[in-house]
Amino acid sequence: MARDLNEFTRFRKEMNDRILNCGHLGLKRFWALDSRAYEKGALDEKTLELLGLTTSMVLRCDDCVTYHIVRCIQLGLTDNELYDALNVCVIVGHRVRSTAIQLMPSK
Repeated sequence: MARDLNEFTRFRKEMNDRILNCGHLGLKRFWALDSRAYEKGALDEKTLELLGLTTSMVLRCDDCVTYHIVRCIQLGLTDNELYDALNVCVIVGHRVRSTAIQLMPSK
């Protein structure tokens, strides 16, 4: 896993640098907005990263999930805090699918 995580980190940095240096104003603005969304405000950084993690889980963005788990660990979240967040993801993700099943028409 460490090799995969190192490769993920290297590739992410390479692509971020490529995008930030492409000269496209819209992409630069988006990247700036994306990083600012996780700066401390009314919510602390840990809470913001947990929101990013749970949203990424429900949206099934594997790279985003990896990024947010790494950030949560860097910010000092414990395993139990991560397990609680992932539990919410499982419940919300399942609930979305079970609601769709409930809406299926009967014969």
